[in-house]
Amino acid sequence: MASAKTTPSRLLTSAHESRLAQEALEDLRGPSGAFAIERAGERAAVIPAELGRVLQQVLDVMARGGTVTIGAVPEELTTSTAAGMLGISRPTLMKLIASGELPSHRVGSHHRLKADDVFAALRARRARERAAFAELMDLEDDED
Repeated sequence: MASAKTTPSRLLTSAHESRLAQEALEDLRGPSGAFAIERAGERAAVIPAELGRVLQQVLDVMARGGTVTIGAVPEELTTSTAAGMLGISRPTLMKLIASGELPSHRVGSHHRLKADDVFAALRARRARERAAFAELMDLEDDED
């Protein structure tokens, strides 16, 4: 499967939209905050928590006056796309595949990766980076 490229949608927020996002976030904070779909004034469904967290992130960016970019990632990625997502070179990605650190499968003579595996690798790398940073901060605190 070839890499599907989609043009990301960008949403620039106005000051009014930023205020609306801040108000929506205030309503959602706390133990009972949840997103729900209403039709004709009646609650039709509650949005699952996982999707609610995504919407909260969008609202948070909007509340700060930022730009929200929405794009789609195919389930199966080329090595070039996966390397770009991970912020590494393609040769480095191929070393991770060869060592078994990053699972892949072959389509003809080409490697393909599952997007979930690439996102998991990205989360793991960020966790390692946060841990290393925390360790550096602890060392700095010990020197004081």
